[in-house]
Amino acid sequence: MTVLLHWLALWPLRLLHRLGACLGWVTYALSPSYRRRLQDNAGRAALTAVQRRAAVGQAGRMVAELPWLWLPPRGRQIDDWVQWRGDTLMEEALEAGRGLVLLTPHLGSFEVCAQAYASRWGARAPMTALYRPARQAWLREVEESSRQRPGLLTAPANLSGVRQMVRALRRGETVGLLPDQVPPDGMGVWAPFFSEPAYTMTLASRLLEQTGAGLLLMWAERRPSSEGWVVHVLRPDDEPGMEGDRSPLAINRFMEGLIRLAPEQYLWGYHRYKQPRQPGGRASGEG
Repeated sequence: MTVLLHWLALWPLRLLHRLGACLGWVTYALSPSYRRRLQDNAGRAALTAVQRRAAVGQAGRMVAELPWLWLPPRGRQIDDWVQWRGDTLMEEALEAGRGLVLLTPHLGSFEVCAQAYASRWGARAPMTALYRPARQAWLREVEESSRQRPGLLTAPANLSGVRQMVRALRRGETVGLLPDQVPPDGMGVWAPFFSEPAYTMTLASRLLEQTGAGLLLMWAERRPSSEGWVVHVLRPDDEPGMEGDRSPLAINRFMEGLIRLAPEQYLWGYHRYKQPRQPGGRASGEG
């Protein structure tokens, strides 16, 4: 499989995205559980039929572009494929020196967010990204080798990883989290996400409270015709009565706001509403 990934990494991005769109539809057609979950989750956000169909292809593109991102040949730089929107906000936050928490949902290409940040600011303020290793040994090896790069570190999703992120923030560095990822049992609370209770990590809120770090939202929009990505950096929008609120409820609302910017690029097939897994085990109720 590793040889196959290296071979796919040499394909043009446009061709990989075409392959991915086909694979997305094949998965949708052959997996009733995936199809039902995608439709149910998209229905909670009131997506149109057109947006749901687009989301099927975009999910496949997200998977197909991973070899291209993980295993680039010599000379291919992520900077050549990225446009920035809101990068002045990043500059301001790093200049403050308080540490920075970047929140990115399963929207667009979240792998691009980490790589693009590391390439541009990693030498100045390295990013430590929360990391849950794959179950398959061969895939875990590829992930670890690709994600450990200059300016980009990984932290395991356990107490040791939390301590690592706290230390990074206190050094004025950056931490990256996917706050719509379901945490293990005991590491989250139930909070509304598109009006449905979802087990939501408390880690982001705790890091902000303990370190006084800044907070920004970030996501990488997949451009049409496979021309690369636009990386958006935004401030969280506080709703009336929630100014300065950094609770899991508020963070879920921030994520909803981001997702509504490009709902067809959100990973609606992700099992967002599942029961949390026991630490070191499987989620209760998982098949």
